[in-house]
Amino acid sequence: MARRRNRHPLVPGAGQALDAFKADVMRRAGYTSAAGQPEQVKYEVASSLGIPLQPRGNGALSTEQAGKIGGRIGGTMVREMIRMAQEQLSRQPRP
Repeated sequence: MARRRNRHPLVPGAGQALDAFKADVMRRAGYTSAAGQPEQVKYEVASSLGIPLQPRGNGALSTEQAGKIGGRIGGTMVREMIRMAQEQLSRQPRP
């Protein structure tokens, strides 16, 4: 039996900021998800990849298909976080 993931941020109250970050990053990547509904971006990404993702009943979706959707979203977010961290580090004075 598969375990369900804990999809709650470690920092209480960080969920809204993460959702806003996701919406902003994905909008800059060319997706038109609404800022108030960042969870909708997964359907837009799936559509662009030709994957038939539905709000319910995705039992026939392969692991590869699900990974392509999540990878596109998560990968884009991680690349942006790395870019932001590098930018912040480059502004710090060296000892």
